[in-house]
Amino acid sequence: MRPAGFWRRGAAWSLDVLPVLLVALALCWNQLRAAGTAAASAWAALADAAAQRMAGTLLAADAGDMAGVATLMATVRAAMHDAALRAAAGGLQSALFALCGPPLAVFVALFLAWCVGFERSRLRATPGKRALGLRVVAADGGIAGTGRVLLRFLAGSLSWLSLNIGHLMAAMPPAFAALHDRISGTRVVLDASAPARMPAWATAWLAAVAAAALYATAWTSAVLAAGLQVALERALWG
Repeated sequence: MRPAGFWRRGAAWSLDVLPVLLVALALCWNQLRAAGTAAASAWAALADAAAQRMAGTLLAADAGDMAGVATLMATVRAAMHDAALRAAAGGLQSALFALCGPPLAVFVALFLAWCVGFERSRLRATPGKRALGLRVVAADGGIAGTGRVLLRFLAGSLSWLSLNIGHLMAAMPPAFAALHDRISGTRVVLDASAPARMPAWATAWLAAVAAAALYATAWTSAVLAAGLQVALERALWG
């Protein structure tokens, strides 16, 4: 058996995630729109509460007696006991749960059916794995039964909860098996006809996914920071 490489497995996983994620978002679209509006309102409320607390601390501080780190620490201490700020934070937490919870549950249900259905079929692999010449087998090279494939999917949550250490285990010799592979007694291997080197298009795909993730993170951070800045200016200058 030729073990699949870590990055090859990552590329296959992302190829499988994309169509399932799009279907989950489409099914939850109306709820997402409403929950997104509620989450934006909750973030605005939290930004206003935080800005009011920061402005109050800054305006009350004497520049000669409280500056720099001291001002920041005073703001943090006051925020921890601010009922309005804590209530706004709780509202945002609830709004984010309403925004992410239902689509995540739909995605997990669909992805379970996708992975178990394809990996237990005659293909022994999801479409993403097939595209990269991978298949799922038992640890001894035999056929992985339904129970093993299902356990493999469920154990995948441990690989995520371990801060992806479980996934990184797939890059460790000699087994080159992720945590969920080891728990379920399965392996992800290369087909006999698959080239040892990952295709160039898969490398480009991974780079595009990484770039999109970085852009989304930067954009979200910029939007949140801009909202907080506007709230602080409103609190300071009216």
